[in-house]
Amino acid sequence: MTKRNNDRNFDSIAHKFQQNIYATTKGRLREKVLQRDLSELPLLQAPTRILDVGAGQGQLALWLAAQGHQVHLTDVSAEMLAMAQQAATEQGLAARTQFTHAPMQQLLGAVEPSPLVLCHAVLEWLASPQTAIADLWQLTAPGGWLSLMFYNVDAKRFSNIVYGNFNYVLRDLAYKKKVHLSPQNPLDPAQVVLWCQQQGFVLHSKTGVRCFHDYLRDRSEQESEFDKLLEVELRFNRQEPYASLGRYQHLLLQKPA
Repeated sequence: MTKRNNDRNFDSIAHKFQQNIYATTKGRLREKVLQRDLSELPLLQAPTRILDVGAGQGQLALWLAAQGHQVHLTDVSAEMLAMAQQAATEQGLAARTQFTHAPMQQLLGAVEPSPLVLCHAVLEWLASPQTAIADLWQLTAPGGWLSLMFYNVDAKRFSNIVYGNFNYVLRDLAYKKKVHLSPQNPLDPAQVVLWCQQQGFVLHSKTGVRCFHDYLRDRSEQESEFDKLLEVELRFNRQEPYASLGRYQHLLLQKPA
């Protein structure tokens, strides 16, 4: 199988992601929230096989490998995956990591379904996100878990109203100039949950990611007050209305045994 038309590949801008996303307060905060959510899964109290679909540069996957889990990182970007593999070697995690350069649909039938599948910040870059949910179902072992995080259209709309970008909002978020590091296909959380439930997944929890960070009036506080900002985020990002205002939505879903 080949990559579906219009699915995004980041080979040309992998280093920009490193500088402008992963190394920033928003990247650090996202990583801490995901670590908190995943650490509460009983499944991860013992060494587990994990498949990370669209692993990017592998920050979360390597954190899991460092805890003794066996992690298979996959990505459509060879450059992103090479950076993750180099980091694994530098951190002494080569024996606990495996790397496959392939789009999600090429993994079907090629890899054994995993007890835990991660798919973070991938759906919003795909031409057919609903089809990807069916693919993820096949990649998840019976009784296994899917950790799914995606870009939230409601948060994008709200933030642009807060910023005063009224014309952009009234155009239904239709952009005139493509922004390479900003997802251009944000998803409706209710629609994604429905897709997952129609596929057979059971929703166990929803967390907002960056519920407050992106709305600060004084952006300097993102760095100077990061510890307090993180504490606030972790305290309130599962409570409504804050959870639904997260720039990303993190769902923990289980495939029935």
